[in-house]
Amino acid sequence: MGSLSIWHWLIVLAVVLVLFGGGGKISTLMGDVARGVKSFKKNMADDESMENGNAGSGGHIAPPGPAAGAQRDASFSASSRPSGSSTP
Repeated sequence: MGSLSIWHWLIVLAVVLVLFGGGGKISTLMGDVARGVKSFKKNMADDESMENGNAGSGGHIAPPGPAAGAQRDASFSASSRPSGSSTP
């Protein structure tokens, strides 16, 4: 228990290399992450404002009704049958 295993030494070496050999790479990386998060939040806010602005403009597309779903189901069941089988 007094000596450290090879895994302990590898972890210590990795930490030392990151802390002292990084040369500011960690701060640059964190700055890039912060810019990405800020850009993501800005785009989400833009999307929400576009949705709120277009809600009354008539640009909303209604979801398909039951007739469209029935037509799709009929075409799916016809195409999913094997070609050599007959239906009773």
